[in-house]
Amino acid sequence: MGYWSTRGLRGSSFEDMINMTNNVYRERGLAIIQKIPTPITPVNLDKGKNIITLAYFDRKSTIDYIGAAQGIPICFDAKETRQGRLPLQNIHKHQVDFMKQFQKQGGVSFLLVHCSDEEEYFFLPFEILERYWNEAQAGGRKSIPYSAFDKKYLVHNKNGCPVHYLEAINTYLTEERL
Repeated sequence: MGYWSTRGLRGSSFEDMINMTNNVYRERGLAIIQKIPTPITPVNLDKGKNIITLAYFDRKSTIDYIGAAQGIPICFDAKETRQGRLPLQNIHKHQVDFMKQFQKQGGVSFLLVHCSDEEEYFFLPFEILERYWNEAQAGGRKSIPYSAFDKKYLVHNKNGCPVHYLEAINTYLTEERL
């Protein structure tokens, strides 16, 4: 991963864990999930270390990951917080719009959230994100409280997957079909 002069790449170790999980899923034939790179234009390069030291974003990226698991299209964004809540300022309108459109096409949209103060990982269904997002746009609360993260959607390190989120998706889909 590159280095930035801005606040970019926060949570990159969380994304590394997701990438490892996605590799295991692909190797086992469970899912094919790709990381969507954020389009950037380098400004400064450290040629001696062969790294980008300063860059700007070309355009808005949609979400972090997209793919399919057992024939079900999924897209998600990875977020990390250590505040006992997830600030909605960390989520952008174009991401919410994309996830909503993805859901309308029959896919499953969600956030994977690392609550580092509790050292817990959660699957947060789009419906919960959207509810808090809409309330914030109407002048309400500007974050998703820790209490909104349902323990049934805890994501565990299991079967060689640091963040085995497919189990949480299965729980979600089972409930949605009832």
